[in-house]
Amino acid sequence: MRHLPVRTTRAGSRRVIGALTVGLLCAAGISFPAAASSPGPAPAPPSAVGAKADNGLALTPPMGFNNWNSTHCRAEFNESMVKGIADIFVEKGLKDAGYQFINLDDCWAVPQRNADGKLEADPVRFPNGIKAVADYVHSKGLKLGIYTSAGTKTCDSVGLPGALGHEYSDAQQFADWGVDYLKYDNCNNQGVDAKERYTTMRDALAATGRPIVYSICEWGENKPWEWAADLGNLWRTTGDINDSWSSMLSIMKQNLPLASAAGPGHWNDPDMLEVGNGGMTDTEYRTHFSMWSVMAAPLLIGSDLRKATPETFDILSNHEVIAVDQDPLGKQGTVLSSDEGRWVVAKELQDGSRAVALFNETGSAQRISTTAAAAGLPQAAAYTMRDLWEHTDYNTAGDISATVPAHGTVLLRVAAGNAWASYPPATELGLEGSPLVEAGGTTELTTTVTDLGRTPALKVSAALTGPSGWKVSAGSATTAAALPTGRALTTRWRVTPPSGAATGTYDLTLTAQYRSPTGKRARSSVPFQAHVVVPPHAGGGYLSDLPQLSASNGYGPVEKDTSNGESAAGDGNPLTIGGEVYAKGLGVHADSTVEYYAGGACSAVTARVGVDDEKGAKGSVNFEIWADGTKAASTGVLTNATPARPVSADVTGAQVVRLVVTDGGDGDDSDHADWGDLRITC
Repeated sequence: MRHLPVRTTRAGSRRVIGALTVGLLCAAGISFPAAASSPGPAPAPPSAVGAKADNGLALTPPMGFNNWNSTHCRAEFNESMVKGIADIFVEKGLKDAGYQFINLDDCWAVPQRNADGKLEADPVRFPNGIKAVADYVHSKGLKLGIYTSAGTKTCDSVGLPGALGHEYSDAQQFADWGVDYLKYDNCNNQGVDAKERYTTMRDALAATGRPIVYSICEWGENKPWEWAADLGNLWRTTGDINDSWSSMLSIMKQNLPLASAAGPGHWNDPDMLEVGNGGMTDTEYRTHFSMWSVMAAPLLIGSDLRKATPETFDILSNHEVIAVDQDPLGKQGTVLSSDEGRWVVAKELQDGSRAVALFNETGSAQRISTTAAAAGLPQAAAYTMRDLWEHTDYNTAGDISATVPAHGTVLLRVAAGNAWASYPPATELGLEGSPLVEAGGTTELTTTVTDLGRTPALKVSAALTGPSGWKVSAGSATTAAALPTGRALTTRWRVTPPSGAATGTYDLTLTAQYRSPTGKRARSSVPFQAHVVVPPHAGGGYLSDLPQLSASNGYGPVEKDTSNGESAAGDGNPLTIGGEVYAKGLGVHADSTVEYYAGGACSAVTARVGVDDEKGAKGSVNFEIWADGTKAASTGVLTNATPARPVSADVTGAQVVRLVVTDGGDGDDSDHADWGDLRITC
């Protein structure tokens, strides 16, 4: 039996769709009249045959809003909400920033077509119908998008009418309503060839004569980047995103290698933005927005703007970052390097400049660097370098470098030319030493302020500040009269948290102030994370009883002594692998990383690991144990059919022990991973 494709909404949790395929019913001896056979694409009217995807639309990546990430099918998704979002677009300046589309996702329709075979809007959600909503959105100078699926039903668990077999009728209905954008999903597709299904709707949209942006949403299953440019304006390259660091990171990594497929009118789509939904920090959301812009991705807001914070609006309305995404040259950024989670991605822009993203995947501040030449710029005496989040200009002799906070991104626009001399030199702020310190103890750190510019930095000063109650004292010079190109001011510091400081993460901020040769003042700063830690107990014990330095997880939080339930804390079950239950351990979901402080006093980590039984026959994962920067143990790929696997690692002398779970190479669906009987020996 061939199973129906399904749409992943959370890894391991799939929407319920069609119960039986026609093939299964036939196998049971049930026959069908011709009119009831499995639907296929309707024949194209002669005038539409051979229609091209080159419809003149989406010459830059579409920008707008889609309700799915924030509301799913909840009752709050309705006409009032949609109109309210249109109002906010105007009132908050999002329209002026370039956002155009207000897109309805699944659940706008009633479960059955009417007697004429037409779609109807849910009268509770949309009492005045879709055309009235479109008219309102158009009155604001905006555009309306709608959703359906290239199958018999949509992806909602109720199973609303899909467009398979109704393409021309539905496309004309959308056009008559004034729809400007169609998201065409992939559920209940009855096994009809993907290219055939999406070609039919392309031709149906073309036959209406109305300009409708065509978004192909088949989740990257059939490598649409290889064929969809002839059909649609954008195509999903991945499964659904969720509001977590690991999901965003995984999707970014899948989309980055596909740069050659993107261009004006045809874009790789790594799914909607999660900015503002609350599952990530503002630093992580700025990374999300920066990297989507460098990847020339559609910018479709997925948060409920009626509840958005000022910080969310600041991120979403950053005109300079948006300009990178909307650059008319239409090139997607390419990866220059990605060593040990330190990413450099460069995007060529129409004016000859380069957008350069310095992205830090890791959980601690990292120095990330490249050069103007490596980014593709011509040889020059110096370059201008604008920080698109700080909105500040500098000059550089050619080095492009920054210490980037954990999970952060520095986004720069770098150009050759003569304007550089009017700007102060760029400086790089750095930190050496371990920011791990016990309450009441002292750690020694060394900071550097390095001149990257063609011109000298004058009257340079450095300051390191910590939280209230922390003692920070300098053990060497904090000023320099001048720093020529490539020279650094180096300062040693002693940092002491209060004796009663709770374990956890605290911010230290390094700030440099200086002047350019023309007298312009400059100031730059970078936050570093310091951790107040406690030494492990003599003899060790269960790691789930110890405080975590950091934790990231594919879905939901890392759970102590229960499995991962994918959502709120405490929603898991007893840790169970191959029928064996473990009272102690961690329940995680790939991709996952958990760090513990070992303080150089421990010798071994042991556990029994595997995919939790709650996922049935699904799930495949790989477990790793790291001692500082060295991989000390790895299990290889384990599936639900694999019994609990013992794993042990020598962590002698390590300051930090890191537990990592990655997916088994087939995506992170259902990857519930258990660290059973997880112990450390100290």
